[in-house]
Amino acid sequence: MSTNTNKKRVLVIQPLHAAGMAMLEQRDDIEIIQCDSLDEDVIAEAAKDVHAMTVRAAKITKRIMDAAPDLMVVSRHGVGYDAVDLNTLTQRNIPLCIAVHSNMISVAEQAMALLLGLAKDMFYYDDVTRRDGWPNRWPTRAVDIDGKKILIVGFGRIGSQVAKRALGFDMQVYGYDPYIDQKIMTDAGVEPVSNYNSVLGDMDAVAIHCMKTTETTNMFSTEQFQKMKSDAFLVNCARGGIVDEDALHSALTSGEIRAAGLDVLLDEPSSADHPLFKLKNIILSPHIAGVTVESTQRMATQTVDNVLRVFDGNIDPDCVVNSDVLK
Repeated sequence: MSTNTNKKRVLVIQPLHAAGMAMLEQRDDIEIIQCDSLDEDVIAEAAKDVHAMTVRAAKITKRIMDAAPDLMVVSRHGVGYDAVDLNTLTQRNIPLCIAVHSNMISVAEQAMALLLGLAKDMFYYDDVTRRDGWPNRWPTRAVDIDGKKILIVGFGRIGSQVAKRALGFDMQVYGYDPYIDQKIMTDAGVEPVSNYNSVLGDMDAVAIHCMKTTETTNMFSTEQFQKMKSDAFLVNCARGGIVDEDALHSALTSGEIRAAGLDVLLDEPSSADHPLFKLKNIILSPHIAGVTVESTQRMATQTVDNVLRVFDGNIDPDCVVNSDVLK
């Protein structure tokens, strides 16, 4: 326990970018405790009597929170919070803050990169070139996305950024999000859709950017793939489990859809024998869409900023997951 009771104790679980650490170090009213372990026992011991926690990959359980009776905030390095016991925080009236503005550009760019990689069949052509297989350039495989229709499922911070970029490629952009004012989409040049199932047969591409909930689990499964065009692309940079992976494998092997780009999977990390990994018409990345040089710095600085705002009494409500605690 600190001998200086005037200082706020901040537990940094796993290292933060130097820019974020500098923000903490500049404050003479803060004591920094660092913990590099993901083990619950180790974290619970380190969490004794802290006022704040910054969290990356660690699972934050009730036991860990119970070690900190004066806890004021848990600040997540990113936007996902599946591993944090939100109910316990809310019961204790403690805000869970996320770095909402940190990675939306990065994820949106990755979604477009996956879409363009699929449309231009970049991995196929890369392999052809390396093997000196130039005759295999034909028949033509690449397509343009100019003028094509894309449905963006989830029109929050990331989905709206994808729409902006898709419009920049002169795509026809449609949006499905029943939880926002539809005028937000129309003002952005996007056509709102009230029933995503009813338009799948017209879409050339679908990009998923919604949260994973009971409602969205397996939102794209056999029924949806059967409705989609045989030359359609599917991109998921949201969460594993929104797409039924067995149904996707069937759709990709049977030709129900042309190709898919996934940054997320149901089980992460997935074993090398995952059935989807054997397919040539899929591009994969290891849940890294939101992680770039720039976003890593933004995540660290916003993670720390959220802590400091709670300490200083000027919390940003946009960054609070359990907003009921603000009432």
